[in-house]
Amino acid sequence: MSKGYYEFFCPVKVIAGEAALEHIPFELSALGVSNPLMITDKGVRGAGLSDYVITACSEGGVEMASIFDDVPPDSSTEVVRNIAAVYREQGADSIIAVGGGSVIDTAKAVNILVSEGGDNLAKYSGAGVLKRPLKPFFVIPTTAGTGSEVTSVAVIADRKKGVKLPFGSPFLLPNAAIIDPRMTLTLPAHITAATAMDALTHAVEAYTCMAKNPLSDAYAFSAVKKISEHLLEVMDNPKDPQGRLELAQASTMAGIAFSNSMVGLVHALGHALGVICHLPHGMCMSLFLPYVLEYNLRKGKIREPLAELLLPLAGARVYANTPPEQRARRAVAAIRELRDELFERCKLPRTLKETGKVSLDLLPKIADVAMDDGSIIFNPAEADFEEVLEVLKSAWDDM
Repeated sequence: MSKGYYEFFCPVKVIAGEAALEHIPFELSALGVSNPLMITDKGVRGAGLSDYVITACSEGGVEMASIFDDVPPDSSTEVVRNIAAVYREQGADSIIAVGGGSVIDTAKAVNILVSEGGDNLAKYSGAGVLKRPLKPFFVIPTTAGTGSEVTSVAVIADRKKGVKLPFGSPFLLPNAAIIDPRMTLTLPAHITAATAMDALTHAVEAYTCMAKNPLSDAYAFSAVKKISEHLLEVMDNPKDPQGRLELAQASTMAGIAFSNSMVGLVHALGHALGVICHLPHGMCMSLFLPYVLEYNLRKGKIREPLAELLLPLAGARVYANTPPEQRARRAVAAIRELRDELFERCKLPRTLKETGKVSLDLLPKIADVAMDDGSIIFNPAEADFEEVLEVLKSAWDDM
């Protein structure tokens, strides 16, 4: 990495707080639109979360053009085409995405089709293909993990071809991200834990990877602090709106950080494990985080930034009482302690063995897929197949 050059980009307006949803009608009118299509899923609709959005909009004089609530967990080009057809039939002029990563990615892809025309999503796949702004687009996240509301990427499966299509463009970024604690108050404990560990991984990898920079560092450091201070509190008091807001803000900040600094081997392994064993992304991140950090430390690559993270991970007293040369290792220990606490509260697995869904004979296959993942390029320490396999064996039963 060149120390003298970096780029940082995040033009998304963030509207956060306990009445954030009520600002949507103003934001729509400021862009000259009044007929949004809401895109969400059955879980969000069933939990009544979309009702908060509908009420906030109608009180501000905005009625939805239509509501599409059938986005599956692993969305596809077919789903995107169907929603684009609804958008056109109902004469919608903007999009509001209410949900987690899959809903947000789907909405980004729908916005490509309704803005550019046609039904062939694949022709816009890749980086930098889009050349102009898309329709007004707002994101209301219902999990505090992915950070998708502030990232310029989306991934959609093409079922017929059996591939995942990646999309990357600053034009995919929403006009605003609305962070309202009402949207995460009903998250079950295991999802709260897994999504927070997803955000923590975004922040820690952003702070330690090859393309880190001073601005991404500021967001990543603050995100780590918020998660460390509030996650266990929220696990014990799930209906605490302030704690929920802190975690949601941390997820957004971590999203801003990693979309400007990239991630590393944790993500490469996590993506591979997710594809092969169909485990949730946040759980995959949590499974690999300490083992990859230990690998990078052994390679002598991340001692300084990881030592700095001991302060937000464990607090001022632990940081002050730990000799400087031991701080990096103590930071990893703090992450392990957090995982132990989460295991105690909701059985979030700490090892591949504890998932009950990964067999030892799959490890070479996971390593093979991880080697081809783009995230590995930004890992601070190089890793060959055998080294990646060693990390997987460590994560198998914590040896």
